[in-house]
Amino acid sequence: MIPFPQIAPEIFTINLGGLSLSLRWYALAYLAGLLIGWRIIVAMMRHDRLWGDRAPMPGDRVDDLLTWVILGVILGGRLGFVLFYEPAFYLANPAEIVKVWQGGMSFHGGFAGVIVATWLFCRANGIPALRLADAMAVVAPIGLFFGRIANFINAELWGRPTDLPWGVIFPGEAAQACPGVVGACARHPSQLYEAGLEGLLLGLILLALVRAGGLRRPGLAFGVFLAGYGVARMFVELFRVADMQFITPDNPLGHVVGGPVVGLTMGQVLSLPMVLIGLVLMLRALRRPRIAGTA
Repeated sequence: MIPFPQIAPEIFTINLGGLSLSLRWYALAYLAGLLIGWRIIVAMMRHDRLWGDRAPMPGDRVDDLLTWVILGVILGGRLGFVLFYEPAFYLANPAEIVKVWQGGMSFHGGFAGVIVATWLFCRANGIPALRLADAMAVVAPIGLFFGRIANFINAELWGRPTDLPWGVIFPGEAAQACPGVVGACARHPSQLYEAGLEGLLLGLILLALVRAGGLRRPGLAFGVFLAGYGVARMFVELFRVADMQFITPDNPLGHVVGGPVVGLTMGQVLSLPMVLIGLVLMLRALRRPRIAGTA
């Protein structure tokens, strides 16, 4: 078993009178993912040879896109959490919906928000949406990597109990509430599993795809991202504790489809369409002629 590292969720706190302002690792993860992704997309848009003909938009327009993406992440992530995970609570307490600072964001909701925001941006500016989606898919794993590392630092979204040597003893009464376990309870560091699969591995696959000319097949990178994330998330859900609102004495694994032993969690249900859509996009991209251009 591995003791949880002594890392506070707050990087630093500034007290101004009676007001405390803290910079949290989770907020820094969002900022780092957005800013690094923004700079990489700018660079991609300035290299026409990556696309075969020419980039889908000028590099200086990416600044405008960033604003749309930030709004999509925040609004979609929050509304996704409200609708997918705790609709009854927020229906009874609608004023709580706007309190984003108290936590509660959904990746699938944020992803849907980014898709809608990007589509609207493309419609307003005459930009090919599928090609821009390819560019955004290439950088998305960066934000996923930082976000899952921040989840680990926050000691949240931990995994199921395990006796494997890399099991982590997460702090808190909830993390240590393991039926049948005497003493400290070690759990799968599922946040790190996701950082490695959804972030590092998927990012390397997409980077290799770009280097091999994958952006010359519109929709291919986006399809690889959708299918890759969906498969990785569905796999990690086998080791991750489901959200507490879905767990009952008769349904200890928190399945929302199927039975208490064999079934699907909410994360798997939301990821399955991503896999299917991703496979369709990949097949369509591979069947179309590759856009010609200099290597």
